[in-house]
Amino acid sequence: YNIVMRSWARKGCLQRINQLFSMLESVGLRPSLDSYAAALECMGRNQSSTKAVWRCVQQLKNDGFHVDELFQKCLFEEDEKEKVLRAIRIVQPNYQLPPPPKPQTCKSSLLQDFYSKEKMVPYPKLDFTVQELQERFQQQLEMELDNTITIESVESTKPLTPQAIKARKLLATLRSQWHDSILQALQKSKHSMSKLKTVSGYNILYPYLCLMPDEEYVGIMLQILNTLSPQGESLAVLARELGSKIYNRYITQRKLRSRQLEKVQEVYEEYIHLLAKDSQPDRYLPREYWEKLVAEAGFGPSLNLKDCSWPYMLLMRLGMHMLELLVQAVKVPRNVLNPRLEPRLIPVLYHVYSFHSSWQVGLIKPHPIFSQIVSDAAETLLTFNSSAIPMLCPPVPWTSPHFGAFALNDTKLMRFVDGAIQHQLLLEQCPPVNLHPVLDALNQLGNCAWKINQPVLDIIISIFNDKGNEKLDIPPPISEAPRPPAAPSNSSTCNKSQKHELLLYKKKTAEMHSLRMDALYKLSIANYVRDKVFWFPHNMDFRGRTYPCPPYFNHLGNDVTRAILLFAEGKPLGPKGLDWLKIHLVNLTGLKKNNALQERLEYANEIMEEILDSADHPLTGRKWWMNTDEPWQALACCMEIAKASRSPDPAAYISHFPVHQDGSCNGLQHYAALGRDLIGAMSVNLMPCSVPQDVYSAVAQQVEEFRKKDAEQGVKIAQVLQGFVNRKVVKQTVMTVVYGVTRYGGRLQMEKRLKEIDEFPEEYLWEASHYLVKQVFNGIKEMFSATRDIQNWLTESAKLIAQSGRTVEWVTPLGLPIVQPYYRSRSTVVSIWCAVCPLPLPWKPDTVKQKNAFPPNFIHSLDSTHMMLTALHCLRQGLTFVSVHDCYWTHALTVDVMNQICRQQFVALHSEKILQDLSEFMLEKYCRAPMLICFPSGSSSPGRETRALWQKKLMEQLSNVPKTGKFNLKKVMDSTYFFS
Repeated sequence: YNIVMRSWARKGCLQRINQLFSMLESVGLRPSLDSYAAALECMGRNQSSTKAVWRCVQQLKNDGFHVDELFQKCLFEEDEKEKVLRAIRIVQPNYQLPPPPKPQTCKSSLLQDFYSKEKMVPYPKLDFTVQELQERFQQQLEMELDNTITIESVESTKPLTPQAIKARKLLATLRSQWHDSILQALQKSKHSMSKLKTVSGYNILYPYLCLMPDEEYVGIMLQILNTLSPQGESLAVLARELGSKIYNRYITQRKLRSRQLEKVQEVYEEYIHLLAKDSQPDRYLPREYWEKLVAEAGFGPSLNLKDCSWPYMLLMRLGMHMLELLVQAVKVPRNVLNPRLEPRLIPVLYHVYSFHSSWQVGLIKPHPIFSQIVSDAAETLLTFNSSAIPMLCPPVPWTSPHFGAFALNDTKLMRFVDGAIQHQLLLEQCPPVNLHPVLDALNQLGNCAWKINQPVLDIIISIFNDKGNEKLDIPPPISEAPRPPAAPSNSSTCNKSQKHELLLYKKKTAEMHSLRMDALYKLSIANYVRDKVFWFPHNMDFRGRTYPCPPYFNHLGNDVTRAILLFAEGKPLGPKGLDWLKIHLVNLTGLKKNNALQERLEYANEIMEEILDSADHPLTGRKWWMNTDEPWQALACCMEIAKASRSPDPAAYISHFPVHQDGSCNGLQHYAALGRDLIGAMSVNLMPCSVPQDVYSAVAQQVEEFRKKDAEQGVKIAQVLQGFVNRKVVKQTVMTVVYGVTRYGGRLQMEKRLKEIDEFPEEYLWEASHYLVKQVFNGIKEMFSATRDIQNWLTESAKLIAQSGRTVEWVTPLGLPIVQPYYRSRSTVVSIWCAVCPLPLPWKPDTVKQKNAFPPNFIHSLDSTHMMLTALHCLRQGLTFVSVHDCYWTHALTVDVMNQICRQQFVALHSEKILQDLSEFMLEKYCRAPMLICFPSGSSSPGRETRALWQKKLMEQLSNVPKTGKFNLKKVMDSTYFFS
């Protein structure tokens, strides 16, 4: 109703709006505040009579609203706000807009100092003037207005052959023909939809095909065609991508029409005074300063526009329709590469089915003729969505779940699975002040400026263009794939072994193509921004874990990607910076993990000759760097150490290099702190010690003791395992126990590790892995008694909640509301091709997933809370800080300060009553508040007595918080190896 009313209000259709009001009243519905805003806007446009406006205002008051609420709670586009005010002043000539609400301050006990106005410091400045940042913003805006950006591929250095020139001309001709064919097919389908008189799944798409000029839709379809791999792509994935591209283009145009872009420009040009080196605004955080500027801007559209997200099924149906048009309209002459064939047209795309487990999956595959033309053309341009490229200016600060990150591109604060809306609803219902810490942490991460390590990038590109190197994680081209098995002359004689061999070849080729394209995208984007300073806007998943928004190239990437990233801001190394660079290098090698920091430093000094040789002759020297765990980051670090050690004063050397501090079995650290588990805390370095403790070796030792006892008592498999129980065998299972691995999953992990040992007898694999996983679980239970109790409590609580028909929800210590997005799904058909897509049934939680996922998700949410606290307090002390989950990055100069802040915030976080608060929240939500207890699995219609028993059982479980041990949290402050 409100959307229709706003549309009519803009056109001045007051009579229609009055009819809608009457319809609402006739069915017993009360008009909303937005409905009254639409009616008054229309009256303001028409300059209606005093009597009509007075009647509307009186009705608004009778329905329990106040005139001020129109301007405090409604969101406006274009000049809607001015028109509503004009209508109000017809009956109240002296009416003044209500003052903006006073900014609220977060009351979290963890952030009292952070938000204290007395302790606030100026926001860190960037090394840019206001004018330079304004120019960068204009460049970013132009890129986002185009929606896509085309850049040079790093393969473009290859010489252009006559065959490539011919193929490119042919492609250009074909694309021109395809453009016309697709346009005709689109117009024909729209015409047939417009003629249908009854609503169906087909013509329901019609309004969405009329939102933009036809050329826009055709451009989007051709874009998808140009990026299709020879192996094809999932129908559902392509449909989702197409639907999303149309939605994003529509959102951009909506922001232009509503004049939101003008207001963003106006506010951003003032906002950058907070960041520029030649300006001195008062002491504000980015979010606070942006909100202040918006409040001062007064009239015009609301920046926080009403959410107009399209339903998942609509996006899928729209994308499927586009694919249908592509398959029908895009054709190529069969004889285009071989003149001897008959010259008839054949489809460029075709639809096939594949089976993944028991699912039938639709695929869109290009015809080999098309793939051959594209391959021969060897085009040197790549086209990306503008949101896939790092930002060329500081991101727009997050101020709400709907607004932040890019200037125009639509970005969600929280990532979630397709079809799920519960996360967004929770965020919208959450008081805005509760989200301030999370928004401020995301803004802090996004405001870190980056640049490219050009010497390392150039070496990587040279290897990439020289057939790659799998050992160095640079994928080779498809031309290096193993040759396909020779096919027999008669395909019917092809035996099972040959078919299997052919299947493996196809799988390997597909994997190689995928890896090669991934590397190509990353390196090409890095090459595009090689001379620029850039930024990564951030958002988060439903647990609060943060991620850069650009998907291909960012600091969460692999060793290759991380090696080519540097902080744009440089800081002197200071007295200990060079030592930290050397320790960081040794950490990257994977050696000396169990040695003290001083021993790692001494080792780095011993191999200084190898470090300098690697830096000076990376591809022609002794290549020491190539044999490390993270070779490319190690090489980059060697180069930085060489430059710093050769400078006249290493302490004064300006370094842009990020030094990492990795969490030491992070999940178990949180469990040990939650349970005040003394032995567990010692095992995961929460206690002071002379050398780092290795929890994996400790568990392996415990398992070995169990094995010895069993072997002495004649247990056959324990005797077989003699000499095979070591750190490597148990590590993966120990690491993943904290994240909810089951005994079944742990057994598979063990089996895989034992298979890697050539000497281990194959016939005992199943029995040995079954025995080992049992002993690992027993070992962890003995060493981390409180950890298992907490994990069991979380699991059982989630199981009972899910069985009662509810999803598991909680709130992090920073106030972020979380709901687990696991539901039983149904299959639905979204196309005449019968493509099957699983869709969640929001009213039916998946009990098994809700139960198994709660412990790891809860720990992940604590982990992200700790990271955000560290980020915010690093900001207050002027540190550059970014994170890759539990791996924290800063300058070599500030590693010690960051370590201190990190420990302080870990202690502060775990000094809160985390488990008690969780218990209280869940008791209030699931037991005390009015709610519908559905029924446990298996029963159909429980009576009142059954419900009461179920409620009592749930209440007892949630109230029975696990007891904690005697570990003193303050010991963490003295821990040397909190980071590994």
